[in-house]
Amino acid sequence: INSETIQNMLKTDNDIDIINELGKVNSETSAKEVFKQYMDDEHLSRISKIKHSEVLKKIADAIVLCNPSKIFINTGSSDDRQFIKNLALAGKEESPLAMDGHTIHYDLAQEQGRVIDRTYYIANPEDLVSSLANRMDRPTALEEVRSNMTDIMKDMTMIVGFYMRGPVGSPVSNPALEITSSNYVAHSAELLYRNAYADFDKEVETLGHFFTNIHSQGLNRTQDLPDARVFMDRKYRTTYAWKCTYAGNTLLLKKGNHRFAVDKAVYENLGNELSEHMFITGIHGPNDRVTWFAGAAPSGCGKTTTAMAGNVFIGDDLAQMWIADDGSIRSVNPECGIFGIVEDVNLEGDPLLMKVLRQPGHEVIWSNVLIDENKIPHWVGNNEDHPGKGFNFQGEWYKGKTDDEGKPIPLSHPNSRCTLKSDSLENYSPEAENPEGALTRVFTYSGRDADTMPPVWVAKDPYAGVVIGACIVSAATATEVGATGIKRAPWANAPFIPGSLGDYMDAQFKFFGNDKIKKDYAPVMAGLNYFLTEKARGGESSRLLGEKKDVKVWLSWLERYAHNEIGYISTPIGNLPKYKDLQLLFKQIIDKEYSKDLYTKQFSLYLENIINRIELQKKAYAKEPGIPQTLFDILDKQEKALLALKDVHGSIVTPDILIN
Repeated sequence: INSETIQNMLKTDNDIDIINELGKVNSETSAKEVFKQYMDDEHLSRISKIKHSEVLKKIADAIVLCNPSKIFINTGSSDDRQFIKNLALAGKEESPLAMDGHTIHYDLAQEQGRVIDRTYYIANPEDLVSSLANRMDRPTALEEVRSNMTDIMKDMTMIVGFYMRGPVGSPVSNPALEITSSNYVAHSAELLYRNAYADFDKEVETLGHFFTNIHSQGLNRTQDLPDARVFMDRKYRTTYAWKCTYAGNTLLLKKGNHRFAVDKAVYENLGNELSEHMFITGIHGPNDRVTWFAGAAPSGCGKTTTAMAGNVFIGDDLAQMWIADDGSIRSVNPECGIFGIVEDVNLEGDPLLMKVLRQPGHEVIWSNVLIDENKIPHWVGNNEDHPGKGFNFQGEWYKGKTDDEGKPIPLSHPNSRCTLKSDSLENYSPEAENPEGALTRVFTYSGRDADTMPPVWVAKDPYAGVVIGACIVSAATATEVGATGIKRAPWANAPFIPGSLGDYMDAQFKFFGNDKIKKDYAPVMAGLNYFLTEKARGGESSRLLGEKKDVKVWLSWLERYAHNEIGYISTPIGNLPKYKDLQLLFKQIIDKEYSKDLYTKQFSLYLENIINRIELQKKAYAKEPGIPQTLFDILDKQEKALLALKDVHGSIVTPDILIN
């Protein structure tokens, strides 16, 4: 086939909606005929409550393609939730544990994170796709879906759920269908998202769109995993996933739909809306004042811990935000539950989460942890006594067991998770269900940075704040299969940015620099880093320079900063805390003595490290098309000022030097 023929073929296929091409359900009438063929009277009655023709056609197309033996329309009632959970237990996707309401799910041993090498955007030749992502042309994707998903649910039950990614009635919430044969996925969706069966039609009509997610684990065999795929069709806001079980690959309401929400913010509501990989938490100030924070951090870098450090809490992973009519930035959580990493979760650092995990009265789905002979879960870093044997993500386990390469197999996988409803947590705020959102004043950006940046610093203006987000650097974590080493992690959102980084960055500058934001609500934008090590500051140990719980103090200092109640030290990278203020806050907030020596180690500027980091970012972004010049201007200005400091004071500059 010559190139002209290929171009013509691609042009012809540009507008094909893959699920409709395969299902060929082109009218509401034909959709209802499909329902009559596959559904019993009870579920026909349930689907009859959904009136939106496009929604009905999508569901019918998925049925025709996947060919299940039964259909279960999930209304979100307590009986329906229990039925789905019972199916998960009966099908061995989950198993009961000793504590009532707790179950364990194991993914395939080789699928312990997102399969980034098998995740694709369906894209036409002219489409801009992030340079950090994989793409596949529409005709090839059509054949992949056809060959892998045709009859994939044969002899299985298809569960259809109707969800809102955000509170019902919020202007930035997104309606979404979850269509799956996995009872574990459907069970997880019930814990993590708002079942909106009763409101779905109204919300789709009001917002003018919905997302569609179609998944099947197939036969769930190890030999099928190389053929696992996750596809995202941006044009038709439809995701497809098959032959995989890890929630990051299968619970497409989560990161799959987050990508569509990013697209919507960048390309449809530029400068007025953002969709971010951020927690939302509230910090108490004097007189019980609540200041709302949103913060970005790559998965596995303490985001849940930081979210839970708040006095009141809305979310630990995702945030939809917009500029409200009153000139403030408002945020809602698309989720109402937590899919959190449990490694290093312990009573000292995470007392409220541990209360849910270790005390009765809550529903929890565990994944990939060790289960002992008494059906009790154990995980690395919980600071508890561990059994010498049990069953974990790779099968029977005993202390000292090694893999095929002779490497020790840990007690639990680094990406082991707990899934639970957010309202199980004592500090969960009713504000989470407010469709008008939480008025958000502070935005933080952090990674797993062992040797360069101080624990907290504040951008001098919103544009420099955007640059902090753009320049997150982090150690790779276990959330991505095969990822290793140190890598850039722009806004901790880069894996979920479908379009070009230049477009996304432009949207960030336009949002946080929007003239609609009133001065009283101006965003405070800051970097956080509590992974700085003793070794990086002259010591011998790789232990943290400080403790996990110190984050409460960094957040409290930022809360006071947002209300102009605290001073700071001006530096080329931003504003730093003064020692006396931190000393007082450490005592007030966590009853801890904070030495001047520790302060000096944490907040001295190691100029060569910072300058090298800036050079890394400039070189990397220079290779990206369409990056706003503002980024380079700000980095150049910072680098010039740092070099001038180095000429005068040497490569290490203490806070006392900067004050003087």
